[in-house]
Amino acid sequence: MNKIEVEHLNFYYHNKQALFDVSLPVADRQITALIGPSGCGKSTFLRCLNRMNDTIPGTRAEGRIQLDGVDVLDPALNVADLRRRVGMVFQKPNPFPQSIYDNVAFGPRALKMNVGLDRVVEQSLRDAALWDEVKDRLKGPALELSLGEQQRLCIARVLAVRPEVILMDEPCSALDPIATLKIEELMQKLKEKYTIVIVTHNMQQASRASDSTGFFWLGKLVEFSETRQIFLRPRQKQTEDYITGRFG
Repeated sequence: MNKIEVEHLNFYYHNKQALFDVSLPVADRQITALIGPSGCGKSTFLRCLNRMNDTIPGTRAEGRIQLDGVDVLDPALNVADLRRRVGMVFQKPNPFPQSIYDNVAFGPRALKMNVGLDRVVEQSLRDAALWDEVKDRLKGPALELSLGEQQRLCIARVLAVRPEVILMDEPCSALDPIATLKIEELMQKLKEKYTIVIVTHNMQQASRASDSTGFFWLGKLVEFSETRQIFLRPRQKQTEDYITGRFG
């Protein structure tokens, strides 16, 4: 079963086309990885899924992105509700300069989800595998956490508003190998409840952590398949050349 269906997506920054006729299914409660060299359209594609690109003047998208059958690109769609359903974790941890508790409580408070807030904060931190490390210092500054802890805090902040899909744009690029492994282990637990789409430059991470993988090149989706197929028996020579390091 697919949570998201992308059909013939084209995307433009003013007159420059960044994505070309991309069609891609995102399976429910699985991890979909997007790989490819810098500037190939991976992050642009990811940001289309919750219309984060709307914040950039002069951009436009054509095609269809269906979330449970509802077209994400419909101008009448409530974008705030979409971004609650489809949360995003960014490349660099971006905790607010507030307490750990207030970081996690931020979204529920903004959405007037104030009932049982303490329980929501605790459960979100537990789901982000951070509770045991911070439960005795919830009122302490979030910016004093390590980078790995900050990234898990940002994941907890997303989880607190009860999303259905989590987008991750190179969430481990600023982290050391130990913190990276913790995020990968966390993703495996999270996919029991959530659909995850991750952009990564790390081939090993894509092969270890994902169920399906799409290879982007110059704004086009070259190949999409089960991760095992992509890494062991790619159908396209261009895919094989990239994952074996011959170019890119």
